[in-house]
Amino acid sequence: MRAAWYRRPAVGVVSALVLAVCGPLAASSAAQAQSPAQAQPLSQAPTGTVATPAAAKGKHSVVTWGASADRQGAGPADRSYRLIVRTSVGGTNMRIRLSNAFGDHPVTFASAYAGLQKQGAALVHGSNRPLSFGGAASVTVPAGETVRSDPLPGKLAAQSNLVISLYVTGAQGPTTGHGMAMQTNYATAGNHAAEEGAANWTDPMGSWYWLDAVDVETSTAVSSVVTLGDSITDGWASTTDENRRWPDYLSRRLQAASGSTVKGVANEGISGNKVLADGAGEAALNRLQRDVLSQPGVSTVFLFEGINDIKAHSGVTVDDMIAGYQQIIDRAHAAGKCVVGATVMPFKGWYEYDAASEAVRQGVNDWIRNSGALDAVTDFDKITRSPYDPQLVLPFFDGGDHLHPNDKGMQAMADAVDLGRLTSCRPLPQPAVNG
Repeated sequence: MRAAWYRRPAVGVVSALVLAVCGPLAASSAAQAQSPAQAQPLSQAPTGTVATPAAAKGKHSVVTWGASADRQGAGPADRSYRLIVRTSVGGTNMRIRLSNAFGDHPVTFASAYAGLQKQGAALVHGSNRPLSFGGAASVTVPAGETVRSDPLPGKLAAQSNLVISLYVTGAQGPTTGHGMAMQTNYATAGNHAAEEGAANWTDPMGSWYWLDAVDVETSTAVSSVVTLGDSITDGWASTTDENRRWPDYLSRRLQAASGSTVKGVANEGISGNKVLADGAGEAALNRLQRDVLSQPGVSTVFLFEGINDIKAHSGVTVDDMIAGYQQIIDRAHAAGKCVVGATVMPFKGWYEYDAASEAVRQGVNDWIRNSGALDAVTDFDKITRSPYDPQLVLPFFDGGDHLHPNDKGMQAMADAVDLGRLTSCRPLPQPAVNG
């Protein structure tokens, strides 16, 4: 099924690293269809290779994975974290971004490693390689700040299960992380970041900590889309550890599409997030710069938020929502990004549903479909609603709470996205400023 879109008017498991000769930039179609444990390895560059500036080679950095940062509880002062993330676009010279955005004390990352997942907390033999920061093995990040690692020479395939292992010391007070990962990660006391085995990683956890983005270097013709959303985008009710959030399905479609230059997907959804008000994470308006516009190589913002504002019974009106959406659109356009929007999905049967909030949803969707403010629109409401009661999610797609779609619903949403509009959609030129 495909949604109505509107134009704005006017390979097997590899048990060792590939040395000296790097493998393909992206996995083949067959490799992409394999299980996560069969992903292509993060191959090393030949000894002595130094990452060269992207601009000198007609290349640029593109975000391949992201997860919105939020304030988390206090963390132990001497702990290792093994974080598993799924890449979208492949490339070379991978970098990670570590965030202390919500900390109130400096935090030291005493060591950081990047490898590939074999199974659980175990890594593909020989894949775990140290990362550096300004040439040093460790880095201290002040409260409220972020840091990017140095580029790691070598190639990283698309659709790989990348494992970032961090040894964190001196942590005090609140940590920065992403609460609902829908991915099993691991932690342990002490320094075990360099280890490839799973024996010491005894504490499974359902969140990502400190790590909020990964980017790679690729052709300047290639770009990424950032999905800005709430728990539906974050993947609630999808299957844990299977990468079945709708942005994951979208990523697989983009990799398989020979004509698309949009290859990367960064999922910047936060469960419970709102457009207008802080709460479960900073409001979309307040986190737009950090989570979306600061990511490298982004051509398109996919805006799909609003249900948490609407169902909260806080007095939010259609005009309030329109004003919030318009600010996001204007800021993204000013940054040279295309903005694709999606209608708000049905939620009858959810405990906060009532006629008043449904009226706001309908008014918001009418504006999204017909205002022309967005560069393109996909109609998630139309795709997921029941033909017998359009205020209900189709039972086949219902994750069980009448709000969040299951795996089938997530796939239907991703299948509804017109990939051609992601590739060709561009914001209108901004008017010249006189004087």
